[in-house]
Amino acid sequence: DIENAGIRLVTWQEEEYPAIAQRARAENAVIYWGDETGIDNCSNCERRFAPKGQPPVLPVETKRERLNMLSALSGQRDLRFMLYEDFMNQQRLIQFMTRLLRTSKQKVFLILDNSKVHHGKKVAAWLDRHRDKIELFFLPPYAPESNPDEYLNHALKLSIHSGDLPRTICDIRHKTTSFMRTLQHSPGKVSAFFQHKRISYILIRG
Repeated sequence: DIENAGIRLVTWQEEEYPAIAQRARAENAVIYWGDETGIDNCSNCERRFAPKGQPPVLPVETKRERLNMLSALSGQRDLRFMLYEDFMNQQRLIQFMTRLLRTSKQKVFLILDNSKVHHGKKVAAWLDRHRDKIELFFLPPYAPESNPDEYLNHALKLSIHSGDLPRTICDIRHKTTSFMRTLQHSPGKVSAFFQHKRISYILIRG
């Protein structure tokens, strides 16, 4: 319920995350915050105008196209992402974590939400084999605002649905890749996702 969720969030911010951050410093590990999101061509953030008495019309593609993304960012201003067209599953999460390890010179502490996929048996077995290189930690339930990657996802969707609207899956992929590549070369913009007041506990206690 709401009361328990609030208690769980306070515990996460004041006890659990500080312990993770302390361990990261002791073990020279880097903390990544990850999340999945979907981008489609039917959502829009644009406005249109119409003559008085007539509703504004915004033409959109009739066929819905959707692209999904798994991303992770760190307070050290690193950003990694992977695009896929179908659903998240355990093998895809393992693929992403394998790529993450390949590009990291430090042990990885990856913080995710409590999705069932993240707790799967295949994922657990893979983590056990790589426990010297990576560990998973989980945010409390109903607390997306505690994850800086959620703010990245919001910025991405605003960008995707500004300017020329994407019509096809190729359009979505192109705009998404362009936005994320730009971020990867803009460390200051990655840092900005950690500045929201709802995640100030990361900087204070991390």
